Amino acid sequence: MLVSLLVALFACSTEPPPAPAEPTPPPAPAKPDAAAVQARAAGVLGALPANARRGEDPAFEAKVTLGRTLYHDTRLSLAEDLSCASCHDLTRYGVDGQPTSTGHQGQLGGRNSPTVYNAALHLSQFWDGRAADVEAQAKGPVLNPVEMAMPDEASVVKRLAAVPAYKEMFAAAFPGEADALTYDNMANAIGAFERTLITPAPFDKFIAGDLTALSEAQVDGLALFLDTGCQTCHMGPLLGGTMYQKLGLARPYEDADPGRAAVTNNDAEKQFFKVPSLRNVEKTGPYFHTGKVADLSSAVRLMASHQLGKDLTPEQVASIESFLTSLTAEIPADMMAKPEIPGAGGKGAAGKAGKAG
Repeated sequence: MLVSLLVALFACSTEPPPAPAEPTPPPAPAKPDAAAVQARAAGVLGALPANARRGEDPAFEAKVTLGRTLYHDTRLSLAEDLSCASCHDLTRYGVDGQPTSTGHQGQLGGRNSPTVYNAALHLSQFWDGRAADVEAQAKGPVLNPVEMAMPDEASVVKRLAAVPAYKEMFAAAFPGEADALTYDNMANAIGAFERTLITPAPFDKFIAGDLTALSEAQVDGLALFLDTGCQTCHMGPLLGGTMYQKLGLARPYEDADPGRAAVTNNDAEKQFFKVPSLRNVEKTGPYFHTGKVADLSSAVRLMASHQLGKDLTPEQVASIESFLTSLTAEIPADMMAKPEIPGAGGKGAAGKAGKAG
């Protein structure tokens, strides 16, 4: 019996110890719930308005027709080679794709030309907000010596008045005015046209309740966009365009442009710029007021760093970029179409450059 016990003990002592249990991997992070993300986004972003009209105007369509024509007419430039459409090309999501645009006699503008699509919904125009609305904005580049370089308002009116069809179009667009063909009305007509350039995208269907309008990757990116805090500046239906903000809010950004301070003469607003809308941002590079950031990934990474003090991983950048593609609209063909320019006579076609932001 003693021998049996010793054998049993010996056998137990020679058995290998049990292998350690494999560590349990941490659970994968839960995928954002599309309905929850939609509800969250709807609260801080919202859907794009159907239009940017200001009240009712029986002559609005006539103004739009006139404004569309003027927008594409290079006779608004001194050399008759530049139009609004030259830098704000409606077939290229309202930009020219250049860091800064080429103006009169090859001069370069000081800032990147922003997109004209949805611009009428912004709180102001130009990067520094020096124009209150699209109507006021339309007056500036025509007389800017670096851009379209017309010498004065009277020269513009004289050139347009030499085209009989324009006299009729201005009279129809501004009925009841004894002298309808004026510089102000030129700008008002262009502004009316630009108020029709509203571009809803798949994101708006998602915000309206269609949870299938965005891919899973886009929903994930939207959740990360919100978690990162991008909506702090890129808020509202335009995802921007509603406030001014300092460039380099969290970490300094090297830039000599005084921004808003040049308009307000307030040193506290140095390097403040209008926050750009992210609508169609996938298509509107290069980025920032300098136009020096060529790709969207870099823009996302730099903004997270300089504005929020956050260093995103490449995977996080790609995720947010995936969401941003849901803001790309399919532009209707009739919105992009160039109209027949009255009395062009070989001129009046869109040239290679135009107004800047």
